[in-house]
Amino acid sequence: MGTDRGIWITWYDVDEIGRDDYLRWVHDTYMPALARMPGVLWAAHYASVPKGARRASARENAVRRTDDPAVATGSQYILLAGAEHAHVFGNPSPSELHATLPDEGRKMLAARSGVRINIMVEAGRIDGPEAQGYRHGMAPAPCIQLGSFNCTPAHEEEVLAWYTKWRMPAMGMTPGCVRFRSLASVCGWAKHAVMYEFLSLEARNAHFVTHDDAHPEMKAVSDRMVQHLTHAPGSASVAVRTWPPLAKAEGGRRKEEGG
Repeated sequence: MGTDRGIWITWYDVDEIGRDDYLRWVHDTYMPALARMPGVLWAAHYASVPKGARRASARENAVRRTDDPAVATGSQYILLAGAEHAHVFGNPSPSELHATLPDEGRKMLAARSGVRINIMVEAGRIDGPEAQGYRHGMAPAPCIQLGSFNCTPAHEEEVLAWYTKWRMPAMGMTPGCVRFRSLASVCGWAKHAVMYEFLSLEARNAHFVTHDDAHPEMKAVSDRMVQHLTHAPGSASVAVRTWPPLAKAEGGRRKEEGG
């Protein structure tokens, strides 16, 4: 298990008007500063991939999402930061940190809408086949699939066993997978989250969505698990990393995997 066991996740939207200015600021100013904060081990920013630009999983239409109006609905962008433990993000907390930003920073943050935050701890992790050659340590891979959800309490033990005995070992053998993380919440609406990391969107599309085809013995169990989960708006998000920017070598590998 890695040493980055605390993860701060922010989902949000940004209006098209002013989006370029915001993204320039978040990539050039906010993210580098966040990555340098005491206790922070890495930071990463992702843009969600529209449904039409990614291959859907077999159960995407069966996913139930919350309709609670108190749950913010942002899903265009995902901001992540990792630390040794979750309490790094309690001093300062996200709201305390943002209150100390200069006027320009607070103005840029005000351009976000539908902001939803979870601070989580890593409950489990497994490396995929690509972990050995991955050159960026604990930092998340160029493509992620991030699901955040709550589970019917009566079925939480069953879901835990399903991830532990089935999904995690299967991802450890899935081509293109760097790692899989199972997360539990310290604060935020979602009690659970799972993050799949892939070398590229092409690798995710080619291998993750055919996951059950390769393991038909677990299909019925997987179908049943979906019925017990209530996802956050937009979950599960498929997203590609925008900061740190992809190196040329990463981009070349993505092209090769895409054919």
